[in-house]
Amino acid sequence: MKNTLDSLLSTLLRIQESLLAAEQHFQPLIEQVHIRQRMSAANLVHYLALRCEDLRDMQDDLHNAGLSSLASSESHALRQVQSALLRLGAGVPDSTLSSCDYPTASRLIHRRAETLFGPKVNPHIPHLMVTFSSELANDYGSVKALVLAGMNVARINCAHDEPELWLRMVANVRKACRATGRSCKIHLDLAGPKIRTTLLGKGRHKDRMKVVEGEHFWLAEENAAIDKKTKVVGCTLPGVVKDLRKGDRVLFDDGLYEAIVEKPGTTIAELLLVRASSSTPRIKPEKGINFPDTEISVHSLTDFDKSVIPFALEHADLVGFSFVRNPEDLAELQQLLQRPDGSALPVILKIETYEAVQNLPALLMQGMQAPVFGVMIARGDLAVEIGFERLSEVQEEILWICEAAHVPVVWATQVLESQNKSGIATRSEVTDAARAAHAECVMLNKGKYLLEVLASLRDILHRSGGHHLKKRYVFRPLAIAERFLRHEPPTSEPKRGVSSVESRRRSRQKSGTR
Repeated sequence: MKNTLDSLLSTLLRIQESLLAAEQHFQPLIEQVHIRQRMSAANLVHYLALRCEDLRDMQDDLHNAGLSSLASSESHALRQVQSALLRLGAGVPDSTLSSCDYPTASRLIHRRAETLFGPKVNPHIPHLMVTFSSELANDYGSVKALVLAGMNVARINCAHDEPELWLRMVANVRKACRATGRSCKIHLDLAGPKIRTTLLGKGRHKDRMKVVEGEHFWLAEENAAIDKKTKVVGCTLPGVVKDLRKGDRVLFDDGLYEAIVEKPGTTIAELLLVRASSSTPRIKPEKGINFPDTEISVHSLTDFDKSVIPFALEHADLVGFSFVRNPEDLAELQQLLQRPDGSALPVILKIETYEAVQNLPALLMQGMQAPVFGVMIARGDLAVEIGFERLSEVQEEILWICEAAHVPVVWATQVLESQNKSGIATRSEVTDAARAAHAECVMLNKGKYLLEVLASLRDILHRSGGHHLKKRYVFRPLAIAERFLRHEPPTSEPKRGVSSVESRRRSRQKSGTR
């Protein structure tokens, strides 16, 4: 046992030195963030440095010695290492102990969540966000009932409806808050780039185009010159087709249909359909398109989004940034959300692309330019982008890294979706809803059974909330951490082509390591 303890002491001293060296290296970046965020920025760097290590063997030794295995150190990484050193008899002067300990970090996250999402009646469950349907613009009674049922945040999706309806939704929420004495924030979700299908060529029947695995068809800009005798799917977002390269995947309708680029082009590209996950495969208009292997040059912040900013500044409490991909995108929006008095509207970063996951540490550092902001795990598009089989792993990584930065997280998309639509939840949905207790806020989509779903969700979260801190994780190296600390670009594969797509897929299989 003595040899094991000596080895642990030596390893922890080396790790402490590594964490402090990382902080010193990134000190110029840490000093650029808002003064209230500097402790969080330093801890983020500490945690990322820690996650560049393979700690699994050491964690077992720590656990066997009755010491902290560092498995819950996200919010206070350096202080947790130092605490283990103290238990092993190392001399760690009080003056060098990190001030970011567990109680301090917990207070920071709690305070920031309350700033973003407001006070809540039940302190033991996350805040609850509800997506508004068009009907709620003219149904004050239902809005008041939602507030009484525990809704803390009303989400208005700018991809739907018009400013006149948004204003009525806001008015109903404000009126309900006055009547009930409860708080409910307004979250305005920017639409982001609208990447949807249109049908332009032959094969259309009743607004749908029949497709068969193994056949070729075309993806085109809506104004492209096309041969109407061929099957052509139009893309509503200009400028995307030119970014495609041979071998890139193109996914339609939430990933139901997967195609590979055979022949790139400026305004039209030839695709090969390699998978159709439907008994009657037909591509329909107004369905989403995802480009998980393509570096799209189109801006995340659209002209329409910019036109919504004045409305948001006047009526909203939070702004959701859809399809954010890099820090430059975020910096532009932060500038637009500045008010004349020096304050700014807080941003919720929606992580829903592969590029955003890879850039997450840099996005958080840019977010820290503001005193408070949040992150939404937008699991719908994210699952399509990274692969459904990797969603559970990646959403966990996002939670860890955001906790290290003391950033409140919204757990979103398809929470108790079946119950919301049909009145009955599936078993797997109940388990998924229990996992949402790890986040600071849980979002529900619009549906017919919102009041019943809110009641079920409150019960599930209350029951699971007392257990999720007992989980123990093992720390394999985390690729996101290594990439940020080594200043690598989002992808380090060869230039695109068939070989680069295979390389990217291999990289994705490795990049989820914990």
